Amino acid sequence: MTAKVNYDDVEVGTELPAQTFTIQRANLVQYCGASGDFNIIHWNERIAKAVGLPDVIAHGMYTMAEAGRVVTDWAGDPGAVVEYGVRFSAPVPVPDDDKGTELVVRGAVAEKLEGNRVAVDIDARVGETKVLMKARAVVQLG
Repeated sequence: MTAKVNYDDVEVGTELPAQTFTIQRANLVQYCGASGDFNIIHWNERIAKAVGLPDVIAHGMYTMAEAGRVVTDWAGDPGAVVEYGVRFSAPVPVPDDDKGTELVVRGAVAEKLEGNRVAVDIDARVGETKVLMKARAVVQLG
């Protein structure tokens, strides 16, 4: 499958549509089951706080996956992402309430590469806190 975005139609600075993802405790429980990562800091508030965390925190890979959705939605084909990497810079606390936490993700084309590929820099934040650093995806465009 080919990406829906055409290489000739994007320039450095082209912004991807921003998205906001609400993360609730139920999402973390589902992710525990899907990933097999049952680390207690992702579901037990008492233990999470005892080890110095502000609350139960989202899995890093869950946060990374949500941020990656901005790129795959924009490209129109998840298979168009040929490289993706991040550094985790801050935890994503998830309170035990009906509101959860809002993860706001933005992206922009940072470079046009050879072979109809582009590098997209991703900005992921909870409030003003940047939770991913050096977040970049390389996307194969049509």
